[in-house]
Amino acid sequence: MSLTRRDFARTTAVTGAGVVLAGSVGALATAPQALAATDLDGAEDAHGHPGIGYGPLIPDPDGILALPAGFSYRVVTYSGRTRLDSGESTPSNHDGTAAFAGPRGAVLLVNNHELKGPRASWEHPVPLTEGLVYDPAAAGGCTVVEVRRDHVAEWVGIAGTSTNCAGGSTPWGTWLTCEETEDRAGQNGMTKDHGYVFEVDPADHRANRAPKPLKALGRYAHEAVVVDPKRGHLFLTEDASGPNGLLYRWTPPEGFHHGRGRLRTLADDAGTLQAFRCFDSGGRYVDDLSRATRTGTVYGVDWVDVPDRDARTAPVRKQFTDDQVTRARKLEGMWWGDGGVYVVSSYAREESPVQHDGQVWFYDPRRRTLTLKVLLGTGGAFDGPDNITVSPYGGLVIAEDGEGEQHLFGATESGRTYPIARNELNTGTESAPAYSEFTGVTFSPDGHTLFANIQEPGIMLAITGPWKRQRRG
Repeated sequence: MSLTRRDFARTTAVTGAGVVLAGSVGALATAPQALAATDLDGAEDAHGHPGIGYGPLIPDPDGILALPAGFSYRVVTYSGRTRLDSGESTPSNHDGTAAFAGPRGAVLLVNNHELKGPRASWEHPVPLTEGLVYDPAAAGGCTVVEVRRDHVAEWVGIAGTSTNCAGGSTPWGTWLTCEETEDRAGQNGMTKDHGYVFEVDPADHRANRAPKPLKALGRYAHEAVVVDPKRGHLFLTEDASGPNGLLYRWTPPEGFHHGRGRLRTLADDAGTLQAFRCFDSGGRYVDDLSRATRTGTVYGVDWVDVPDRDARTAPVRKQFTDDQVTRARKLEGMWWGDGGVYVVSSYAREESPVQHDGQVWFYDPRRRTLTLKVLLGTGGAFDGPDNITVSPYGGLVIAEDGEGEQHLFGATESGRTYPIARNELNTGTESAPAYSEFTGVTFSPDGHTLFANIQEPGIMLAITGPWKRQRRG
């Protein structure tokens, strides 16, 4: 049933769910709100109590990762230095990742490699492992990394895909890898159409053979995906411009039950793919998420059917008139938590109505509302949030992919922020960026290790230390 503008306006008039004042801790208790640059040092608060976070970051003599005292890291994979079980180099351009419980205490990670275009363009593409190749012309794909206390192994999960950026884990223990491209066969050297989602099983080599695109989820510049474990919906972000991209919801066909390999059995037009349309507490249509300039802003959400999900005649986002859907620049990482979906809009510039350095939204599927939890103003301490994960120690962990210094930073449930790590490889400045950014971030199933990717040159790091439950602030 659609949530109409009239219903939303009437509900907010009664419950006060329209626009929450910034700083209202009670209203924003399940996710971060505004980021405060004053929280960067993790020092004592005004009452002399220990501050949030883990203390100041200590420079790394090896020049890779600055961490607080008591924390350490180890390099798990490093493109050009570590090797796959089959002997080839670890592929480059690490991006989205998720961790799964493996056999005998191991951790299994599926790791995206964001490699666009023909294989000849890259020194370390994903190897074309027999039986695991979708398009032999494409350079991207995923590797599976098995991490034990004293041993690391890595092998190909899928090859011959393009621009594998983010993705998402499923409740049934697989990874959905997303192609952030709209290349068709014949473009950029490709021999097959791209812009799809593929499923990769970290625990079953056989399940990954003969890769099949999940065409029911649409063909566009995919970024990330999450699964609603209760309702079975899949939510998907699109990182595109000209016009700005969309947030999508896929509803499975009646009688469909999720599970390992089940998505591959669906027809190309199975279920319903829809794009979101937002309106404010007064029932007014919202054309772009950048319009929200206060944390706590709440929008109602309707869903509009996609006319042609395979984009045979026009890109999906161009199939709508400007008054039919709500757009957002650089819709990036997503993560399921607190009964809903955290969604990142990395930044907005001249292509958007209002400029900002990053937003994190929370979609509540039960209320069908979208709430602005994090807003990064231009010129602040952090910019360009990318992939995120819900932390077992409270709040979120966010990978920064912006200008100059880049961090992994945390946000408590009440909105205060703190640094977790700084990328020492990135010595860039706003005028001369170095583009060695953080991308994928995920905790191990036991919560003891934070895995983080640096995209260039392509490094996966395992961070351990005295994690603690973060104060609300």
